[in-house]
Amino acid sequence: MGRSGHIRVGEDRWSLVVAAGVLAFVAMLDMNIVNVALADLADGLHVSTATAQWAVLGYQLPVVALLLPVGRWLDGGGLRSAVLAATCGFGLCSALAAAAPWMAWLIAARLMQGACGAVLFVLMPVLAIRSVRPELRGRAMSVPATLGPLGAVTGPAVGGLLLDHWGWWSVFLVKIPFCLLALVIVWRAMPRDGGLRRPDLRLVGDALLVAAGVAVLLLALTLAVGRPSWLVLAGAAVPTLWWWLRGPGGRPAVGLLRSAGLFRAHGAVLALATGFAAMHYVVALHLQRDDGVSATTTGLTVLAFPLGMGLAGPLGGRLADLPQALGSARRAGGTPIGARTVAVAGAALTAAGLLLLVPLGDGWSPPDVAWRLALAGFGLGLNGGPTQALVMSAAPPDRAATVGSTVQFARSLGFTLGPALATAAWGLGGSGAGVRAGLVLAATAACLAVPLLALTGRGPAPLPEKTTDAAPAVHD
Repeated sequence: MGRSGHIRVGEDRWSLVVAAGVLAFVAMLDMNIVNVALADLADGLHVSTATAQWAVLGYQLPVVALLLPVGRWLDGGGLRSAVLAATCGFGLCSALAAAAPWMAWLIAARLMQGACGAVLFVLMPVLAIRSVRPELRGRAMSVPATLGPLGAVTGPAVGGLLLDHWGWWSVFLVKIPFCLLALVIVWRAMPRDGGLRRPDLRLVGDALLVAAGVAVLLLALTLAVGRPSWLVLAGAAVPTLWWWLRGPGGRPAVGLLRSAGLFRAHGAVLALATGFAAMHYVVALHLQRDDGVSATTTGLTVLAFPLGMGLAGPLGGRLADLPQALGSARRAGGTPIGARTVAVAGAALTAAGLLLLVPLGDGWSPPDVAWRLALAGFGLGLNGGPTQALVMSAAPPDRAATVGSTVQFARSLGFTLGPALATAAWGLGGSGAGVRAGLVLAATAACLAVPLLALTGRGPAPLPEKTTDAAPAVHD
């Protein structure tokens, strides 16, 4: 071990990369696992289904609202302290939610858990990329980039299994073992560093502005599931978000993305997340409602997507790192030439899989759907790690948390937008063409990601090659 908070070349800490992947899985699992328990939760706590919905919104709202302000707050702070505190808080709030005697208690626990989740979302890519040498970044980033979406996809299946055997409280307790595993790894493998900075009033103001805009956006998207016309309400979110973008909180983030040439990559992350979420929603609903396929068969069919993704994730990371491992030339700033190539190829395969789903009709068997989902999942698995490596490699070392927050915000926004936009497209298309309209939307979003990643922007600033930060030093 060299200077405090730094890892010498050859001292790659893959256990910390595993911890980042575990936290990515559990944080994304929490996005969807509670959905299947809402009816039981409403009965158990004697509330309406609409009120029970806040068990989901109570987590999603602070996660999306706090991502960007939290990124600024964590820059220059102690990485180890932040990971330990957020993981402890996340696990504790899970226990509090499971023990909730009434709905207000549960909502409060979920709001606090969402705040901890926002910190984890920001720190996961930072933890992964700072635990290995630059030439191994693709492989490192493929771990959280693959396990995170896998958590989102498997959430409903895991939740349903737990609900059938134990009850609604089990969907909260299942996350605690993952938190304990990550805590043990980080406590033992990460060197001590500086503590957390106290957030100033300006950061609190930024959080309130973003929270107000995101709350209106989430409300519009939630209401639009039943009536697409509610999407008009989303326009009310524009003033507060615009005010934040033009203020002292948003300007530095926008300037950083512009100087590092990261706008196109963020657009690609948003487009792929939107396409993935829209496709998943439309296919599952069509199989059960229109084709009369059982819930079990539907679950097994859509499982083809995460299966393909899980197989391709490690491969994408290795391919992205291959040119550096062979001593080939690299682009400015230490980014592997292979990372962009693999990211574009993955996005193209995802788009191809979704395009092949567009003619989906009543005569399709589950295997017809499954192999197309597997192709799209394989592409997204190839894309995830290399895209994350491209983005995080371009981040200045003292602004890594800010960049981590912006890319996670783009992904979270896509996961939220996808189902709502697909529902609106389905409604506009009518009963006959609604499924195709939703899938066209998903495929179009994925297709947009290909040129966004292929068009090379301005090269990132050079990064140090001698060491990688295990935890940034605290700035005065």
